[in-house]
Amino acid sequence: MRGFILRFIVTGVAVLVASEMISGIRIDSVTSGVVGAIVLALLNALVRPILYLLSAPFIVVTLGLFMLVINGLLLELVSFLVKGFHVEGFWPAVGGAVIISLVSGLMNLFVSERGHVEVATSHHHERKIRHIN
Repeated sequence: MRGFILRFIVTGVAVLVASEMISGIRIDSVTSGVVGAIVLALLNALVRPILYLLSAPFIVVTLGLFMLVINGLLLELVSFLVKGFHVEGFWPAVGGAVIISLVSGLMNLFVSERGHVEVATSHHHERKIRHIN
């Protein structure tokens, strides 16, 4: 459960960064942002894997770029479902999907599956992972 909460926070931060960087994405209130992040996290967990599976040939042919289209469409779906969460068009949605993927990917490098923040250190050719709570 702790890992899920940390990953939700990571997704929320990534959505906030995207709304600040992409002019076509706007969040009206903190509540809209939180609800938008929850809906996006649920769509990413439940719907996105099915869409990836169904569109696997397109993903392979486009060398993975079609995944950005899917992620952008899911972001537009969040805009449709959540009042106060606005995505104004396809290209802002794709740009937001890129930013969200990059930010959450970088932040998730430091969060383990069990919800621990991890820092990898190396001393004399042996790798140690230290959990920070």
